Amino acid sequence: MFRKVLVANRGEIAVRVMRACEELNIGTVAVYSEADKDSGHVRYADEAYNVGPARAADSYLDHEAVIEAARKADADAIHPGYGFLAENAEFASKVEDADGITWIGPSSDAMESLGEKTKARTIMNEAEVPIVPGTTDPVTDPAEVTEFGEKHGYPIAIKAEGGGGGRGMKVVWDESEVEDQLESAQREGEAYFDNDSVYLERYLENPRHIEVQIVADQHGNVRHLGERDCSLQRRHQKVIEEGPSAALTDELREEIGEAARRGVAAADYTNAGTVEFLVEEEPGRDGPLGPDTNFYFLEVNTRIQVEHTVTEEITGIDIVKRQIRIAAGEEIDFEQDDVEIDGHAMEFRINAENAANDFAPATGGTLETYDPPGGIGVRMDDALRQGDELVTDYDSMIAKLVVWGEDRDECIERSLRALREYEIAGIPTIIPFHRLMLTDEEFVQSTHTTKYLDEELDETRIEEAQEQWGGDTGDGASEDDDETVEREFTVEVNGKRFDVELEEHGAPAIPAGDVEAAGGQASRPEPAGGSSGGETEIQGEGETVDAEMQGTILDVDVKEGDEVAAGDVLVVLEAMKMENDIVASRGGTVTQIAVEEGQSVDMGDTLVVLE
Repeated sequence: MFRKVLVANRGEIAVRVMRACEELNIGTVAVYSEADKDSGHVRYADEAYNVGPARAADSYLDHEAVIEAARKADADAIHPGYGFLAENAEFASKVEDADGITWIGPSSDAMESLGEKTKARTIMNEAEVPIVPGTTDPVTDPAEVTEFGEKHGYPIAIKAEGGGGGRGMKVVWDESEVEDQLESAQREGEAYFDNDSVYLERYLENPRHIEVQIVADQHGNVRHLGERDCSLQRRHQKVIEEGPSAALTDELREEIGEAARRGVAAADYTNAGTVEFLVEEEPGRDGPLGPDTNFYFLEVNTRIQVEHTVTEEITGIDIVKRQIRIAAGEEIDFEQDDVEIDGHAMEFRINAENAANDFAPATGGTLETYDPPGGIGVRMDDALRQGDELVTDYDSMIAKLVVWGEDRDECIERSLRALREYEIAGIPTIIPFHRLMLTDEEFVQSTHTTKYLDEELDETRIEEAQEQWGGDTGDGASEDDDETVEREFTVEVNGKRFDVELEEHGAPAIPAGDVEAAGGQASRPEPAGGSSGGETEIQGEGETVDAEMQGTILDVDVKEGDEVAAGDVLVVLEAMKMENDIVASRGGTVTQIAVEEGQSVDMGDTLVVLE
């Protein structure tokens, strides 16, 4: 077994992995960016290392910085959690090649073959797993998309090879959209996955999203741990997940589970993973979907999933500990027939967003009150404590509430009780939205599809729920205490983090900033691509067009000297996995472009100057 594991992630998933390590008597190492120096996962770890500034590309995504931190800590394994580097085959390969460090996850070869969607489709097809009609080779020409549409009909999904969760996927509803949507999908694929290859699939208009949890060891054993229903989605992002699915008969769930197991075995896959399927819904059905229902392979997530907690609650199997044991070479010690599903569980993503304002993410704030629920059947996965400042540089999910019941009805009732108990003040959350969904007829009857939130739910109901149950969301401001000054210093020695707490009464505030060790600024491993450089100097007296949210520049549609009219698109900004066109509010001449493709920007950063 490992001595010490570095968790290459942040927030609740980092703490979740560390807790599993603690139970296995394994030491834990955190990595953190400057924005996260006071975050919960840093507090929880046995030791912590700074890997760079807030920008993820210069910290959590910096291969060399993370591996160097593992070497400094003398860690003998790296667990990636989910997101960031979790499905990066290149990073996994570097860890595999690193002396004395084990990658806790599938092999880089398996990640590459299943991570690239056309390869995965080929593997699944050969394993007789049903796949949606589509291409098994990348497409580059709009004519190929048009030809596919003529053969299979519209709508068509254009998907990035390395995409997932809706990112890099564009839907073509008719021939007139082919060129623009192909270009958009390629652009997102290049920006986020360094791969502009895309493929085509027939787009299913009203499916359910069913996924199967898999664990596989290095001795040829593959087990599935049942399915989860993730059909309640907003813009392809899961919001509430549950298991088992109330929409499937036992015969159909067994067919889907065995298909997942067969496909993973064919790919020589090891460790934990999730095989996702689209299941055709039958409008107006009487009872659950039977064994004759069509289902199609969607993709494999070669990592732990956000919603792995649902499966843990209904099977009693700690999936993260299984990941660690499998990576250490241990054999799975149970047969497929030993897997039993007990009761029903739901997971609620607690996002710092205002659901009534198009799920806009919070731009700041302090957890003035943080009092999570408890009681039988209630689990909290978080890394928060009262008084924490909200970190807005990354994903908006701050916690996960997981609820178990003996059946789905009890699970819903217990979930309502837990959500009523959950007290958060100082920032907005989507707790009111969750409470609404648990009284929504379509969700309660489990007849909703992946399109329900985007196309059918009356948005005024969300606004009413937010008004009724939204509570104190704060204004992002903080108040100074004139009488008592408390300061938590961060001291770094050779990149390793130590915390020092100081409290003074009746003293002036201590200037912010990290203490320097041995008279000099603590160093960190340099980013693989070098330093990120300074800010762009804004010149001239013109009107600035600023970023309204934190995100990444996907495309710059103008150049200096261009004449633009009101409403013209200036740049395309990706935020929360959605493309946002930044348009000119008035006509004028572009005198300066302050950003470039692939650049990360914060809210308020200047993008373009117009005169």
